[in-house]
Amino acid sequence: MPADDDSLIFRRVRLRVPRVRLQAFAEQLREDVAGGRGFCCLLADDRELRRLNRQFLGKDYPTDVLSFPEPGPDDFLGELAISVDRAREQARLWGHTIEVEIRILMLHGVLHLLGMDHEKDRGRMARAEARLRKKLGLPAALIQRARA
Repeated sequence: MPADDDSLIFRRVRLRVPRVRLQAFAEQLREDVAGGRGFCCLLADDRELRRLNRQFLGKDYPTDVLSFPEPGPDDFLGELAISVDRAREQARLWGHTIEVEIRILMLHGVLHLLGMDHEKDRGRMARAEARLRKKLGLPAALIQRARA
């Protein structure tokens, strides 16, 4: 597990967002959402997310966020992978910044690391995501947008 200040990994991406702000948000998620449990987040391009999606889920296309739960005795929740390319496109589509979109995707991914599954939980994850996005000052949650 990476040290707290290394919980974000950037691979083959150019991002005009101060990394310190994304790191601070990751820390906020760790404390306020994950109960102090750590996670690691890879920010990569579509090519990398497509490779991960194909390798681990058998789906041959890029996606915006993937979650890899890895609960253990050390309170490490697991890993997230976010496509900066998808985040950039979705930010344009929804009318906010790429930083906001990455935050939305990070929150969504952390909820998955906590064991939530919006495809099977009868709205539990959607309700949690809506409540937390308001608390964190984020616009429409990922699940809500998918239903629009």
